[in-house]
Amino acid sequence: MSFFNILFVFLGGGGGSVLRFLISWVVKTQTAVTLPVATFLANAIAVVVYALVFLSLQQKENDTLKYLILVGFCGGLSTFSTFSYETFELFKRGENVWAIANIVLNNVFCITLFYFLVKKVAV
Repeated sequence: MSFFNILFVFLGGGGGSVLRFLISWVVKTQTAVTLPVATFLANAIAVVVYALVFLSLQQKENDTLKYLILVGFCGGLSTFSTFSYETFELFKRGENVWAIANIVLNNVFCITLFYFLVKKVAV
């Protein structure tokens, strides 16, 4: 592992985290929905970016893009810890239907989305 790989993860992670913050801010100021839409959007965007970069790297090895985009940016943008907390809070407030909807949307939708984006690649 090189200093530059760590730097690329740092820079990409910062960009992904800032985008996640902006998505959360926009959703919070523009909507009043119970379902944590910002987390869902951040996760879905991260899946699309990851899948597209993953596909582009199938034909060539590019550690810079791997560390910058896949590990850094997508890692900073995707929000599994926030997803877990928000789901827990929904259950705690007795909003079980919203909690289950949140689980289904974030897991089933994002995994299905990734599958359809990369299905042509033999794994």
